[in-house]
Amino acid sequence: HDGNKAVRSKIVSLFVFEGLKKTPVQKVEMGDIACVAGLEDVQIGDTICDPNLIEPVEFVKIAEPSVEMTFMVNDSPFAGKEGKFVTSRHLRDRLYKEAVKDLSLRVSDGETAERFKVCGRGEMHLSILIENMRRDGYEFQVSKPEVTFKKDEEGELLEPYENLIVDVPESYAGSCIERLSGRKGEMKEMNNAKGRTTMIFHIPARGLIGFRSEFIRMTRGEGIMYHTFLHYRPYAGDIPRQRNGSIIAHEQGEAIPYALAQYEDRGVFFITPKTKVYRGMIIGECNKPQDIVVNICKTKKLTNMRSATADVMVTLQAHKQMALEECLEYISDDELVEITPENIRIRKADLNRKIYN
Repeated sequence: HDGNKAVRSKIVSLFVFEGLKKTPVQKVEMGDIACVAGLEDVQIGDTICDPNLIEPVEFVKIAEPSVEMTFMVNDSPFAGKEGKFVTSRHLRDRLYKEAVKDLSLRVSDGETAERFKVCGRGEMHLSILIENMRRDGYEFQVSKPEVTFKKDEEGELLEPYENLIVDVPESYAGSCIERLSGRKGEMKEMNNAKGRTTMIFHIPARGLIGFRSEFIRMTRGEGIMYHTFLHYRPYAGDIPRQRNGSIIAHEQGEAIPYALAQYEDRGVFFITPKTKVYRGMIIGECNKPQDIVVNICKTKKLTNMRSATADVMVTLQAHKQMALEECLEYISDDELVEITPENIRIRKADLNRKIYN
């Protein structure tokens, strides 16, 4: 299907499936699901046929990837402590092996030997890959998802558009239209039936980054959304993204309940007491637009003086549990998500900035 010439090869073994078992056979007939062994360098879309009658089956074109991320070797202070596969060689082999069986995935080398560009069909596609690698024992870090741009023959910048179908209760339709319009979405169709509203939008792929979690909160879990690649269109302009600043850990150690209680009025924390942190790690979201650095490992001073509140138990507010998809949607351009088999952390890309000292 990719234009390469025919190659002669030999099938060593032939099997068919009977229940959960593979049974060796001498021939297969039309409609059988077969398993062959002996062929080398076989790709999805190749046709196995008689060498005297070469008639390749027409290949179904796969939609091009529209979102890219940078996968890189973990270089945080906790690197190598939780993962089994941590080197660039392990990461490279795993990504290129995945690209062989996933036609919607594109993998290429980055600026350095420890960075790889991975393009997929959206945040969900890439997050599934990340979660599978994490469960297999890989440790790495990823950057913020970004869309892939193109240029036409006249040099005009083009970006991918998605066909978005939204099904929500009627009471939430207005909120969805308002939010999607702010993300450069164009409503093409709207239908009401049995208390629910179905809408079709054409929206830049950039506008869908970070929208899924917002959509769930906005519709209280009652909304349904589905999107597919539409085509490339001229650049739609800037899409404003409102996000508060981050609460950043000042030093390496364990989070202390006493310190967490001191900074509860600054924002919402992503961590719990006894969580191990390091300098530059993002531990919460601030109430204000700017980032703040806090010493979350500060303990209470011990003195021989007694007070009325000396033995009062510290009561903390509930922390915000950040899933992988929420972390990918949350981070900014200067932040990374650290992925290990045991933990998912958010951190600043540059851990040596003076603001953390």
